[in-house]
Amino acid sequence: MPDELEELQDRSFARAGPAVSSSFPAGHRLTGPQLARFLDGHRFAVAATTRPDGRPHAAMTSYFRVGATFWLPTMAGSVRARNVQGRPWLSLVVAEGEGDRHAVVSIEGAAAVVGLDAAPAGLVERVEDPSWVACWLRLTPSRLFSYAGREAMP
Repeated sequence: MPDELEELQDRSFARAGPAVSSSFPAGHRLTGPQLARFLDGHRFAVAATTRPDGRPHAAMTSYFRVGATFWLPTMAGSVRARNVQGRPWLSLVVAEGEGDRHAVVSIEGAAAVVGLDAAPAGLVERVEDPSWVACWLRLTPSRLFSYAGREAMP
């Protein structure tokens, strides 16, 4: 069975311009299994949304991956949830390390605010303290790019 993350990344790079392709050279891209290990080995990322007036909003968030879909727990009425309701798009960046030891995965795509009952079974239980989770942001990625320095290749 082909890997969803690797296929998404391949499609993303096929549509990418020269600036992106040169910033994320083929020899430094993570493979499907490496992407899964990297993303599943982290719990926090920076999520970016757009405010109603067009200004960006970026904040740390926890996330969970189910296949190629990303789920971000949030509180009802949060800035991030309001932004996604108004402009249903989200970027997520997972990064670690410095220099030749750094790795990054950049994901972006359509987003929606969904109720607890619309999330995959057992997802809320994965949150360390789920008492504050009122809804989820579901990110369905249309673009995924990765880079790993020579000493960061998993």
